[in-house]
Amino acid sequence: MLRKRVYISGKVQGVAFRVYTRETAVKLGVTGWVRNLKDGRVEAVFEGEDEAVEQMLSWCREGSPHSRVEKIEVIDEPYRGEFPGFTIAATV
Repeated sequence: MLRKRVYISGKVQGVAFRVYTRETAVKLGVTGWVRNLKDGRVEAVFEGEDEAVEQMLSWCREGSPHSRVEKIEVIDEPYRGEFPGFTIAATV
């Protein structure tokens, strides 16, 4: 089981990036959350089976249909199993 914190930069706000991220995570069985940051990036935490989390990271590198991902930063964190599902969190 993996847990990854991800920061995505580029044209990732105002293009339904969070909605597509949630839909993809639910399809893959990944739990966690996604939110916009005030600096224009998107932050997400993904937890789940190794392959599913890796597929989420691959999806994030491509992004939603109208987004343009320029950079993705991935941070390994200890798996906690703390999320019951996948949510869109409030902007911080």
